[in-house]
Amino acid sequence: MPKISDKKREDRRQQILEAALACFSEDGFHQTGMAAIVKRSGLSHGAVYLYFQSKDDLIEALADDRHRREAILNSVAQGSGDPIEGLHALARVYAQWLTDPMGEARRRVGIHGWAEALRNRRVRISVVEGIDMPRALIVALVERGQHDGLIRRDIGADAIARMLIAIFQGFVLQKCWGEDFDVAACMATVTTVIDGFRPTTADMKRRTRT
Repeated sequence: MPKISDKKREDRRQQILEAALACFSEDGFHQTGMAAIVKRSGLSHGAVYLYFQSKDDLIEALADDRHRREAILNSVAQGSGDPIEGLHALARVYAQWLTDPMGEARRRVGIHGWAEALRNRRVRISVVEGIDMPRALIVALVERGQHDGLIRRDIGADAIARMLIAIFQGFVLQKCWGEDFDVAACMATVTTVIDGFRPTTADMKRRTRT
């Protein structure tokens, strides 16, 4: 059997993942079988099973791919010297992803993943890892800001992180449900919330006295 190049191998892998993404987006995980994914990919059963042995393998691979994309997006926030500006940068990047028409299938599959995580431990681990990545970044930004006196200390860093993530998850749900809402207006509200993390004049005076 002739060898194929690394590029050809990766191209085939991506071809299968794109087929799985399309199928999962349209019909969800439970209603999609491997046969449908094979047919959508245009490859043979044998070729597909060389790369992925099961539907769970495909779900996990799509989650890993999403985590890599999000790691690149999250790196934007780390480039800011001001933690508050870093949070704003993170919000802007996710707002762009939320309004990207090309990301609709990935958003839908992400929601299917949240549901599947309730019954499938392997998927749950992957989903939690995907949430922990931005959460850890936000916590680090907030703690740095609190240390430098740029963010209020009376609010827990983890609570801030989970609240911001929950807001974005809610936007994703509404977007996938087909809700017609003004993303820019919503993100302006998020901006106001983030700015509220800055210490007040009274906070600064108390800190100076101590």
